[in-house]
Amino acid sequence: REGFSGMARWMQKQSAEEIGHAYAIAEYMIKREATPKVDKVDVVPQGWGNPVEVFEHALEHEKHVSKLIDELVQVASEEKDNATQNFLWQFVREQVEEEANVLNIVSRLRKAGDSAILFIDAKLGERES
Repeated sequence: REGFSGMARWMQKQSAEEIGHAYAIAEYMIKREATPKVDKVDVVPQGWGNPVEVFEHALEHEKHVSKLIDELVQVASEEKDNATQNFLWQFVREQVEEEANVLNIVSRLRKAGDSAILFIDAKLGERES
């Protein structure tokens, strides 16, 4: 809505990736004779003051997801469920990358300030996957 089409494209790609992760987890659960259940999803804010705030929010969310995955690994470990631990480690590694990517964007946006935000927008719009 604010004209940052590159950032919007980046977020759309990110969203599609996260949906893929949800499907992977559901498929794994079915293989293990568990029933996937989607509960209510927290309401996402509908507006921010500027793009930095958007990506700061995304960074906090990635940290939250990392914590949840870590907790699942811990439960699997306590249950001596090696298969699930192995499955979850891919997400542990993924979260390290996710947090680093978003932190990098936040850092760049903070350093660039308003004068270079359109350049960063264009760069984010180049994301392929």
